[in-house]
Amino acid sequence: MRKAIKFTSFVYCLLIGFILIIVMGLPVLPLTIAGIDFIGEIAFSTGLEFQQTEVGGLSGITYDASKEVYYTISDDRSQKAPARFYTLKIDLTSGKLKPEGVKIIGVTTLLDEDGKPFAPLSLDSEGIAFTGESIFVSSEGDVERQINPFIKEFSVTGKLLKTLPIPDKFLPNAKGDGGIRNNLGLESLTVTPNRKYLFTATENALVQDGDVPTNQTGTTCRILRYNLASGQPEQEFVYITEPLVGESTPPGSFITNGLVDLVAIADNRLLSLERAFSQANGITIRIFDVSLEKADNIQGIDSLKSRLTQVSPAQKRLLLDLKDLNLGLDNLEGLAFGPLLADGKRSLVLVSDNNFNPLQLTQFLGFGINFQQTP
Repeated sequence: MRKAIKFTSFVYCLLIGFILIIVMGLPVLPLTIAGIDFIGEIAFSTGLEFQQTEVGGLSGITYDASKEVYYTISDDRSQKAPARFYTLKIDLTSGKLKPEGVKIIGVTTLLDEDGKPFAPLSLDSEGIAFTGESIFVSSEGDVERQINPFIKEFSVTGKLLKTLPIPDKFLPNAKGDGGIRNNLGLESLTVTPNRKYLFTATENALVQDGDVPTNQTGTTCRILRYNLASGQPEQEFVYITEPLVGESTPPGSFITNGLVDLVAIADNRLLSLERAFSQANGITIRIFDVSLEKADNIQGIDSLKSRLTQVSPAQKRLLLDLKDLNLGLDNLEGLAFGPLLADGKRSLVLVSDNNFNPLQLTQFLGFGINFQQTP
């Protein structure tokens, strides 16, 4: 009799799991990622215009399942045109991302507290996440101009709804010995499938937490989790990037690696996107499966420099190094889940920030992720 009850309970749990998969559109834990397949590429040349705005600097992307559209943020600092996001249709019905599969269908201006477009150089919008009703946008700010980072909530028409508090430890100070580094701040943004939490993260370590990456070690980013019901930051986690790729050749040339975006699978499960660059090696893009299950909450630790060995960081597993695709890669900075594909895999779309540089492209890459339930 006990065995029959246990079996019935097991079947019931599986049934509930399948219902959640259908309703939420994303798998529920426990799960494994059995594989990730490339399904296509599209690229637009720099200079493309839509409704008198230059389409470029696309640094983040998010999916609106109800309307079957994507929103992608431009990191134009309200200079070429007012701060804005674009609405896209991306056709994956064939299971492939085909050359004609991406269409721009709208552009929305972000409005400030006064209901006006943001002033030039007042923000550096990098991340975007859709909640089901509204959009959150993260800005790195500008350390050199003493402009703080922010996370703001907007309606889908661009009206400002709310500003989330940023913990003091993330804010740059006048002495330069604390807070985010310039252009290495809140690059990522994602909302969990149950719409309970919002995640963001620093691209590199806070000044008081450690150094930028080297050829031997990564950098200690902070992942920050907000409770959307309260609007308050409630947990922080250490995320350690990979080391630099190659050498600074010629000496003194620009070289970097950082955490540029996240997409939530569950409350404690993410995909991360790391982007490295050097003149010698070009662009390196890697996607990781990240678990926060065993990571310590470091919210109460203001500086990690002397305490890093005492902290358990997020665990991560390499899913894909895009060099294996043998593609010419641009500056990929955004990723988002899309709809289920015909074969049952979850679609994933990456987008690149062309820096409004005529030598770069706005690139879209499509993937199918095989999630498998683990009883």
